[in-house]
Amino acid sequence: MLIRRENPGDAEAVRAVVAAAFAPYEAARNSGHPGGLPMEVTLLDALRTDSGWLPELSLVAPATAPTMSTASPGGIAGHVVCTRAHVGSVPVLGLGPLSVHPDHQRRGIGSALVHAALGAAEALGAPLVGLVGSPAYYSRFGFEPAEAYGVTAPDPAWGEFFQVRVFERPVPPPRGPFVYAKPFSTIDGG
Repeated sequence: MLIRRENPGDAEAVRAVVAAAFAPYEAARNSGHPGGLPMEVTLLDALRTDSGWLPELSLVAPATAPTMSTASPGGIAGHVVCTRAHVGSVPVLGLGPLSVHPDHQRRGIGSALVHAALGAAEALGAPLVGLVGSPAYYSRFGFEPAEAYGVTAPDPAWGEFFQVRVFERPVPPPRGPFVYAKPFSTIDGG
């Protein structure tokens, strides 16, 4: 499966994939976001204009010919992004949103995107990556409860859903409060 960096011409297709992937959740949240778009689309739009945006960590999975469908906008099946975050004063990464178009789910695309993002993050020297997500899903990628490493979630209510993947380095991972790129604190469910 091919995973590549997002190209400038992919932005609208990525936006459409994120919208399709999160539409069922938006319907359940009934948050009334502008245009009925899931908040993850609004978040992605805001991240693209933020200083925390790292274009080299915005990755796409192109839809391949056998799995391509008319519903895959621009031939993109999935997308993941890591943005600049901090633990205390130490630069780290925040992973998400991770999106796979509904027509391409359950085919390993999400896993391939996460593996590629983590490989790139480690190669770039990030000490850790944080995210909010299902422990049952993300533990397979080495994510563990952030508390185990002395990293505190931006919102204590996230509990076990706030996790970190720590990369082996000669120095211990940073400890302290995790702070996402600014759009994460300005875009909410309502």
